[in-house]
Amino acid sequence: MSYYFSKVLDRNFQGAVDHTIAALKAKGFGIVTEIDLKSTFKNKLDKDIRPYKILGACNPNYAFEALQTENKIGTMLPCNVIVQELEDGKVEVAAVNPVASMTAIRNAHLKDLAGVVEGMLKEVVEGL
Repeated sequence: MSYYFSKVLDRNFQGAVDHTIAALKAKGFGIVTEIDLKSTFKNKLDKDIRPYKILGACNPNYAFEALQTENKIGTMLPCNVIVQELEDGKVEVAAVNPVASMTAIRNAHLKDLAGVVEGMLKEVVEGL
């Protein structure tokens, strides 16, 4: 099982970010964090990289239910979705596979929740 699933898009970086955020919101996910690694690495390390953003996506209903099931599950939240510009100018969107990230937790209900969220994230990525 892969720890992520992804799709390469033929669009500009910011357009891909905006499209990804809109698709996540349409599936009930909010963006609780947005980390611009290109800017961060330039400002903190004076290093240049291609455009690369990490979007922290959270579906509050499933996050709440997961937290009621495992009170330390917050260490695994939110679901990270990356948008990165590739060397050929195309843009890749990749999302964490929540089922893969939950394998260390022995909780059947949490595994079921992760499966539902996995399906939702796959639909988002495949639909971009």
